[in-house]
Amino acid sequence: MKFYGKTLLLTALLALSACSSSPEQGAGAQMADADDTCGASQYQNFVGKPMTSLEGVRIDAKVRAIPYNSAVTMDFNLRRLNFLGDSNDKIIRVYCG
Repeated sequence: MKFYGKTLLLTALLALSACSSSPEQGAGAQMADADDTCGASQYQNFVGKPMTSLEGVRIDAKVRAIPYNSAVTMDFNLRRLNFLGDSNDKIIRVYCG
């Protein structure tokens, strides 16, 4: 009786593994587009510049400039553009969130 139980278990595991699907090709490109919903790729040229370089720049999205060591809310908004500064007041990262 133990033999049938092991065989049944093995068959069930094989059947379940056959149900898994592989990711579609091109899914990585769709993920990259989803990660850039705020248009952060257009503002990567600000990396390395001082935070003051953002003054007077017209950006048609919600923007958050985050100085070094400052407190920010943990809400995640894919349409918000974030500029992260370092201890020298230089922009080190531009991202959505």
